[in-house]
Formats: sequence, structure tokens, C-alpha cells
Amino acid sequence: MPNTAISSNQLKDETPIELKELARTINALPARYRDAVTPALNRVVECSTRRRRILNLVQEALSQLRLDMKYLIFDLEATRRERDQYREMLEKDGRI
Repeated sequence: MPNTAISSNQLKDETPIELKELARTINALPARYRDAVTPALNRVVECSTRRRRILNLVQEALSQLRLDMKYLIFDLEATRRERDQYREMLEKDGRI
């Protein structure tokens, strides 16, 4: 990114309020100071956005894992019930 002030387009809704405030403060600085600090601010905004996306992906993966675990536990319990029923049937028939 060029050494220009960060635009409001670059500051998305997912950007923390603190970074938006910092960007407004940096944009109010004289050009020579603003140009020196803006690249670092741009990198921080990009890292923050990337971390937010990663966090969302991890949260979605955990939710899916929880759901999968519930299905597996349900299936395991059903399998155990079936096993116990068959065992009872075999015991009644005298095969065990």
C-alpha cells in the first residue's frame, strides 16, 4: 500500500473501534508524520482483520465438531442399545 492516509474503505466494519480511532488521529497528523506512520497502521489493520477471520473459522470448526460429537454419541448409544437387545434375545433362546 502506498504511504497515504488510510481510507474509510480500508477500515471495514470488522476493524476494532480502537484502530478506527487511531486511523482518524493519524489522518489528522501533518503529512510528513502521517506518511511515516501509515504503513505501520495499514499492517496492523491487515493483521487484525486476518486474526478476526481466523478466529471466526476456528469458532465455526468448533461448532461443527460439537455437532459431530453429539451425532457420534447418539450413534454409539443406539448401537449399545441394539447390542443389548440382541444379547437378551440370544440369552432367551439359550444360545449364550
